[in-house]
Amino acid sequence: MTATTPGMVCAHHHLYSTLARGMPAPPETPTTFQGILEQIWWRLDAALDLEMIEWSAKLGALEALEQGTTTIIDHHESPNAIEGSLSVIADACAEVGVRVVTAYGVTDRHGAEGAQRGLEENRRFLSEGAHGLVGIHAAFTCSDETLEAAAALASEFGVGVHVHVCEGPEDYEAPTRLAGFTNDDWLLAHCVHLPTDHTLAGTILHNPMSNLNNSVGYADPARFDNPVALGTDGIGADMIETFRLAYVMNRSVDVTASPEPAWSWLEQGWELAPDARQDTVTWSYEPMVPWHVAFTPGIRPFDIVIDGERVLEDGEPTRVDAFEIRAKAAEQAARLHARL
Repeated sequence: MTATTPGMVCAHHHLYSTLARGMPAPPETPTTFQGILEQIWWRLDAALDLEMIEWSAKLGALEALEQGTTTIIDHHESPNAIEGSLSVIADACAEVGVRVVTAYGVTDRHGAEGAQRGLEENRRFLSEGAHGLVGIHAAFTCSDETLEAAAALASEFGVGVHVHVCEGPEDYEAPTRLAGFTNDDWLLAHCVHLPTDHTLAGTILHNPMSNLNNSVGYADPARFDNPVALGTDGIGADMIETFRLAYVMNRSVDVTASPEPAWSWLEQGWELAPDARQDTVTWSYEPMVPWHVAFTPGIRPFDIVIDGERVLEDGEPTRVDAFEIRAKAAEQAARLHARL
């Protein structure tokens, strides 16, 4: 038996991290979140070039499609390959047939010039009519001037801002430093250490697997008044499994919790990316309702129609050669890992 739903939405992804799998061990074993950033992710993003970004995005989009995810909200960083990077990602996802909303995460980690280049990449992409947001890495890696410039750029183009907020304890000043900038269009990723009584507006993007992997704690998003949507923070784009994990994590702190809150977080993705409501995913299981899906592993899509086109048929992509993408991505991963 099968059932259909709209396309799933991954509300927080890092497509540039798809090639990270199997990367060499860091020079030092990190023991803090700051150490994880410095020893792993900031070394990785600095090693990227446009060719790596292209195949990382294609592989990430392919894997999203194979899991029933038709829209990815992406947050990108590649400090040594900024110019044109957002278009490379958008074109790669379009080739696979997956929708993407992307942004460049501006930061002062590479100086004021690096921050300005990130702002200009967001501006270039948005000025071309592309489907994007303005990205900020996080308040603790940005000057007040950069935060203000990013917020002003988003206001100029009438889009939201996609930013990491209180993922680790290092970002404890975020509620104060972002106060007055945020609005309902902002996407606030993680919020693990965000006080419950914060005053930030926007949708909170809950990434339970990544938060567990980085040992930063459990965000417990049910405590917030803000809308909550589900993301993966770059660990694939399987939103059904993300929902199942979000449910049991919620259950771990609230014995009365049902699957319904986590399911509402999954559905919130359609508020962020309403075009995904028009997509159709035919699943291997029926019925696709929270009390069934929460306890049924291995659910997979058979057919997917995006924007009127069948892009997955009998579990196989119709627009691209999956074997070619995986082979080319493996070549680029080897190049990337050699640089590390």
